[in-house]
Amino acid sequence: MPGVLPEGEPVPRDGSLPATATRAVGARGFGVYVHVPFCASRCGYCDFNTYTASELGGGASRETYADSVLAELELAARVLGDSPPPRVDTVFVGGGTPTLLPADDLARILDGIDRVWGLAAGAEVTTEANPESVSPESLKTLRAAGYTRISLGMQSAAPGVLAVLDRRHSAGRATAAALEARDAGFEHVNLDLIYGTPGETAEDFAASLGQVVDAGVDHVSAYALIVEDGTRLAARMRRGELPYPSDDVAADRYLAAEAALGEAGFSWYEVSNWARSAAARCRHNLLYWAGADWWGLGPGAHSHVGGVRWWNVKHPSAYAARLAEGASPAQAREQLTPDEQHMEDVMLRVRLASGLPLDVLDAAGRAGAERARDAGLLDAGAYARGLVVLTLRGRLLADAVVRDLLP
Repeated sequence: MPGVLPEGEPVPRDGSLPATATRAVGARGFGVYVHVPFCASRCGYCDFNTYTASELGGGASRETYADSVLAELELAARVLGDSPPPRVDTVFVGGGTPTLLPADDLARILDGIDRVWGLAAGAEVTTEANPESVSPESLKTLRAAGYTRISLGMQSAAPGVLAVLDRRHSAGRATAAALEARDAGFEHVNLDLIYGTPGETAEDFAASLGQVVDAGVDHVSAYALIVEDGTRLAARMRRGELPYPSDDVAADRYLAAEAALGEAGFSWYEVSNWARSAAARCRHNLLYWAGADWWGLGPGAHSHVGGVRWWNVKHPSAYAARLAEGASPAQAREQLTPDEQHMEDVMLRVRLASGLPLDVLDAAGRAGAERARDAGLLDAGAYARGLVVLTLRGRLLADAVVRDLLP
């Protein structure tokens, strides 16, 4: 099972927030995240809060899940009140595999969000999907319901790599699903890649990048494989069945992604994300990275409003039971201190191509930025304009740069 949630302070039964937190909800933007915790099978590398049918137990089901989410939505509306009500800039339905729910249920959830808070004009509405869990018909239903963006978990085009990752779809299914999404009218389509899987060759990754480009998507996310404790993949590596990922190989793969995607007209806007245009960038993730407000619906979902962060109980049965009792499903919360907010702001914004203003750093942080610039990790031109912007080499060493900018 996924790791335990962090410790925190108790949450009132009604979920109420301090008045200081709700004073200016949405001033930096407001989003809604919906977690759908169901999967047909568990991928060997995954430690997300997800459950197969055999792991789910009693008290929760896919059939009643949308009703539970709508119940939390009503509670959220009471907590935030209506003076002024936030308008929803972005919705992101993630998982798990959201598209294991009937498309009509995903439509009902989106309609509920619109009814309670209202979708802003031009709101971005994303759902994640596994390639084998969508069809031309379900995609058309989702598009008609108001979903504007879909993110498909491709991971690789190499059958051997998919087998190591325990992915169920065939090598060509992800790009076929991307084309089906375009045909259904989706304005924006993302394909996710994982690189550095044991056994993946440079040729495998090049073929994956080629398929992504040929699919005509306008957004690509590419992440190095991370081996999480408690996963089947970690157990296989401990037993010596598979080698651990190589940092050098991961760096080579990242450089290959930058070269291939750049040649195809994509530009990076966050260390692990590329888009064909500004309009194709994931606005929901940008909302996170900018420190805006969002409400997370669903078991294990995290929320952030006005410097208060909280997280729901993890198991779908416990989540449903609390809502049935009229209680908040939140397990615990924390009030971020100014220093914690500053640290997160630096950690997140340094990863963006738009950069971090130098003047938000203290003297030690500015000295660290100067050292990073001199080492070729920060763009000298941007630095002269008062911005911390990573070079390509700096992106490979982003965590080290961040450590040098913080106390």
